[in-house]
Amino acid sequence: MKRYEAIYLVDDYEMVNFLHRILLEKLGYKDNINIFTNPRKALEDLSSMEGHMQPTLILLDINMPEMSGFEFLEQMVREGFPQNMDVVIVTSSISETDRAAAQKYPGFVKGFIIKPLKIDQLRTLVEPVDRAV
Repeated sequence: MKRYEAIYLVDDYEMVNFLHRILLEKLGYKDNINIFTNPRKALEDLSSMEGHMQPTLILLDINMPEMSGFEFLEQMVREGFPQNMDVVIVTSSISETDRAAAQKYPGFVKGFIIKPLKIDQLRTLVEPVDRAV
């Protein structure tokens, strides 16, 4: 059983999304990968599926021209997105200010990773949590 039914890659660089998709495919995620270079379109897609939303992982860049990752998160809060959407910030920013800003969204942000994303980091994110007692 997979931990996430849908994965969204939201980064304005197509090459970054391409590389993340390859890593996900190596981990067995070939279906339900949604790729967006425009964060507004990703939000529209997520909004249209809200009522049917299964656990979703969003790998989100911070610095994008159309809308920043933080504006994306603000929109998620304003629209009342469900809490089963886990956002992991994947960014080239090493700014402590950005890391602190990400912590303002504890209902969504589950991690902050500096690019490049490595397969072991991704494996930790997508593999089911062992709930054995």
